[in-house]
Amino acid sequence: MSHLDFGITLKSDLDVRREVKLAQQAEAAGFGYVWTFDSHVLWQECYTRMALWAWNTHKIHIGTLVTNPIVRDITVTASGFATLQQISRGRMDLGIGRGDSSRRVLGKKPTTNDNLMNFVEEFRALTAGQPVEYDSYPIQLTWADAGVPPVWVAGYGPKVLTAAGKYADGIILQFADPHLVKWCSDFVKQGAQAAGRDPRDIKIMAAAPVWISDDLQVAREHVRWFPALVSNHVVDLLKRHPREELPPELYTYVEDRKGYDYLHHAQVGSDNAQFVSDEIVDRYCIVGNVKEQIRRLEELQSLGVSQFNIYLMVGDEEKQVAAYGSKVIPHFNGGKKIGSAKRAKRTKTAHKTAAKKAAKKK
Repeated sequence: MSHLDFGITLKSDLDVRREVKLAQQAEAAGFGYVWTFDSHVLWQECYTRMALWAWNTHKIHIGTLVTNPIVRDITVTASGFATLQQISRGRMDLGIGRGDSSRRVLGKKPTTNDNLMNFVEEFRALTAGQPVEYDSYPIQLTWADAGVPPVWVAGYGPKVLTAAGKYADGIILQFADPHLVKWCSDFVKQGAQAAGRDPRDIKIMAAAPVWISDDLQVAREHVRWFPALVSNHVVDLLKRHPREELPPELYTYVEDRKGYDYLHHAQVGSDNAQFVSDEIVDRYCIVGNVKEQIRRLEELQSLGVSQFNIYLMVGDEEKQVAAYGSKVIPHFNGGKKIGSAKRAKRTKTAHKTAAKKAAKKK
């Protein structure tokens, strides 16, 4: 069974000082990643915020979830990440997809899979300080020397997932449904094998909101917006794939969808979610008490999921981080609770002192 990392995702709509504290809290609680939506019209610009997170944390990885190849020029994205690699001392991860909210709010469509994969290759070259041809003109970030960030590709359809298996370091799947996670993972494996890669080298992330509570109805209302968000990608898939190529578990719930207002994107209580049933909420999100949270996570872990990423925009954000840090994460790291850096330093000092005392006794 694969190791299970944990992450949180913010959407750049909180006070940035609170975001920094949440990143610090998550790091101390044992989370390995803090991610951010990248939709610069709907919410505030995320690159400036990631710099502050990097400056005020020590070990947690930081990245976009997700950016896209077309809102920002490849030279801008590569330069931004190469800079952040230096600020964070090599802790950046690039999460990227074809483009959803940041494109659609501009009246634009997502880009192509080919453009996405070309972007990934050029991003790696530029952040490695290597020369590339940019519109037939040679360019190079000669100062980029802090390492190439791992690239996570987000997708749902057979084509993008197969392509991601050939190019990506990790895959982002925006749901916690085991059946759909397995369906998507199979295409990733096919792509990896076709490229001569070991599929086990590709990390799989399941990203979804959670709500810990014995009251399922209350929990569902905090996360019902999420399957509505996913429905945008499903509707796009249905335009490009015959239904027989897709599992019914992925698309049947969008048949009663009336529309989607991006001004209420990823918003608790949004009218966008009126068509989403309890059954879909329970499959796509993780709701219930701590025991149920752990059961669902173990199921995902058994399918090869290596990171569970909490979409942390449902309210009580600090309480959710604390609850996962004290009650859930320890279950997946052998019961060892991860404390703050200061606590770890005190523990290390105590061990050294004990060792010296034991040596003197001898």
